[in-house]
Amino acid sequence: MRPAQTTALSPLMFRSLFLCLCTCLSLTAAAEVLTESQLNWTTPPGGIESSLHLAPSSGLAKELPLTIQDEAPPLPTIDLTTEPDDLWQRVRNGFSMPNLASPLVADRQAWYLNRPEMLKQVLDRSRRYLYYIVGELEKRGMPTELALLPIVESSYNPMAYSRARASGIWQFIPSTGRSYRLEQNWWLDQRRDVIASTGAALDYLQTIYEMHGDWHLALASYNWGEHAVARAVAKNQARNLPTDYANLTMPVETRYYVPKLQALKNIIAQPKLFGISINPIPNRPYFDMVGKPANMDLSIAAKLAEMPLDEFIALNPAYNRPVMPAGKDSPLVLPTGKVQTFLANLQHHENQEKPLSNWHTYRLKKGEKIETVAARHRLSAAYLKQINGITRRTRLPAGTTLLVPRKDGQASANLQEVNLPPNEPELPKTKPQKSAGKATGKGSKKTVAKSGKPKPPVKSTRTAKKKPAKKR
Repeated sequence: MRPAQTTALSPLMFRSLFLCLCTCLSLTAAAEVLTESQLNWTTPPGGIESSLHLAPSSGLAKELPLTIQDEAPPLPTIDLTTEPDDLWQRVRNGFSMPNLASPLVADRQAWYLNRPEMLKQVLDRSRRYLYYIVGELEKRGMPTELALLPIVESSYNPMAYSRARASGIWQFIPSTGRSYRLEQNWWLDQRRDVIASTGAALDYLQTIYEMHGDWHLALASYNWGEHAVARAVAKNQARNLPTDYANLTMPVETRYYVPKLQALKNIIAQPKLFGISINPIPNRPYFDMVGKPANMDLSIAAKLAEMPLDEFIALNPAYNRPVMPAGKDSPLVLPTGKVQTFLANLQHHENQEKPLSNWHTYRLKKGEKIETVAARHRLSAAYLKQINGITRRTRLPAGTTLLVPRKDGQASANLQEVNLPPNEPELPKTKPQKSAGKATGKGSKKTVAKSGKPKPPVKSTRTAKKKPAKKR
């Protein structure tokens, strides 16, 4: 083997090695400045995070957080399995109708917001009926915006009565009421019955929604009539125009109808945004139903329930006379807290063999006048006429049945106990006027010209007679 050769270090190589050694020593010294207490790594349980904390240096103290998360924060959710304490929140949770984008919505919002006392009164009035209506909507899977519709229709006043003879919180006209089995007779008008009219209104709304497949068109049909809306849709289809609510030609009242409901929806959904406060409504039943054992006076029933007469009538507004006829189709509606009180007092009343009604029927004899019957029962003729719904146009032949007080009873002459519908105004006779077509349905209140502008309502369609009518 050849001997190993050695190479002597030149001055240049020695200088390079010395510089490398100095550099390594400098880096080692600099690393020692950062101690374990000055470099702190943390991993919180919520995700992979690191925070670098630099110790104070040169009199400056700073904390520079560096956060890295592997997941976005969860979105807020609504627990629909837990019933809210406030009924209004339950209504909000059920909103599912498409929103309407229209300048008229802002116009109606301003209208309601400029009348805060009126809005508060209407919302407070709804507390008697809202729980029942929301429950019926949920049973059918219908949007809870429809619980606000009686505000648009009647301000939740069951005695509301329109020029088109629409009545009740849902404002049924007589013909549509009969179509949906709402009884209208001498004793009662179920268009004002909260239970019966709500069922009929929801049946009708379901029918017209299935007809159009659109809630805005269904609401327009509820106001204007389903056949009128169908004709407006067909007209736009023939012209290759859009057939949605915003593009149909309709009366002014119907044009504002859905924006009113949308405005109320917006206000109820976010009252704080509009600067108003809505009184909460307990999310529990307001009333229960109880059967009547026999004909019963409104005043006696209210006394047995130990409640004011006007509050009793607000829950039982369908009766036309001071007597409520017995029947399964018209139970008593009482506040939940008054049911047991009523039943206990009713039992005590019957045990004393007291009558439940101080009124009975009387048949008018031949040649007998209403004034004579009134004087015999110590009533004024005007009061007896109002009790029996008699106007100056009412004929009273022999055999006519009248409601009169019992001789041994204590029938009150307080007109507040009489829940009569308003008498139809006697309109002046005019010549018949032509109409562009009658809209059938609940809301056939106006007719529309071909241009789409509403015509003024026709006061009467009776033909004027040459001879003046005889006064009775």
